[in-house]
Amino acid sequence: MSAEASGPAAAEAPSLEAPKPSGLEPGSAAYGLKPLTPNSKYVKLNVGGSLHYTTLRTLTGQDTMLKAMFSGRAEVLTDAGGWVLIDRSGRHFGTILNYLRDGSVPLPESTRELGELLGEARYYLVQGLIEDCQLALQQKRENLSPLCLIPTVTSPREEQQLLASTSKPVVKLLHNRSNNKYSYTRHCCQCFTRINSHHPHSRLSTSDDNLLKNIELFDKLALRFHGRLLFLKDVLGDEICCWSFYGQGRKIAEVCCTSIVYATEKKQTKVEFPEARIFEETLNILIYETPRGPDPALLEATGGAAGGGGAGRGEDEENREHRVRRIHVRRHITHDERPHGQQIVFKD
Repeated sequence: MSAEASGPAAAEAPSLEAPKPSGLEPGSAAYGLKPLTPNSKYVKLNVGGSLHYTTLRTLTGQDTMLKAMFSGRAEVLTDAGGWVLIDRSGRHFGTILNYLRDGSVPLPESTRELGELLGEARYYLVQGLIEDCQLALQQKRENLSPLCLIPTVTSPREEQQLLASTSKPVVKLLHNRSNNKYSYTRHCCQCFTRINSHHPHSRLSTSDDNLLKNIELFDKLALRFHGRLLFLKDVLGDEICCWSFYGQGRKIAEVCCTSIVYATEKKQTKVEFPEARIFEETLNILIYETPRGPDPALLEATGGAAGGGGAGRGEDEENREHRVRRIHVRRHITHDERPHGQQIVFKD
């Protein structure tokens, strides 16, 4: 008796040569694609080799590309195992499905993975997840951005542009040690101070020390007032160390931290550290914060340009408004190294 079947029954019998998929595994052989069963409530998705089992309700619950695919308006092809093939990386597809199920998902901590998830959300047109990813990336950028940016002025034109582009009062420190016309290091033995106990011969002059103190004070003030003042560093010009204070686009005050030292046959410039004066001028410049204009009472109390009462206003007041309050530290020191009995007169 033959085991072969004939007639219509044989045509309807499944082929014994076709392998059957086990579990959720798609068929290993190449199958011809066929339409998804319209009445099916469950969908098997193969996204770049990542297998997912979900419902039509999840896929069509929000207005996304997946809803357009599975709403019945378009034909969706499956392989012989019933798997819908999506030619896309499946790395973050599980997160996409969870968002469609719950309306929110925990976002990745890594900026790179967050960017990858944003790309997948854009591909599938999941608008809510797109907005969440964009907001999270923006917050990460803000957290990584420096709290205090200090531009370095490299040209007069750049300085003018910086002053014109800000509404904040400005504090600028010009410090120029390597390119100046003065000699101020290691001339007076009484100016030397030890800076390293392991190297007793390593010394630094008082001027060097004071220059570093000015730079340190600038950094401290920049951290303290970074939200209210704009701080600039300048490395141009002949001055060794000079502070400038600007309000409403014009220079209000200047503190030059140098002193002239006269010695035999030498005229030297030393750097000073007038900490109290610098701090006072920094506080004075705060009255030029916008939107509030200069307070005449405060200006008068601090010796500002707009002080002076209501009487006598006019030309004198206009001259005061354009006047720069310059403070020069001029400490004259005489070192007389000539033989006893000789006299000399030093002049400024």
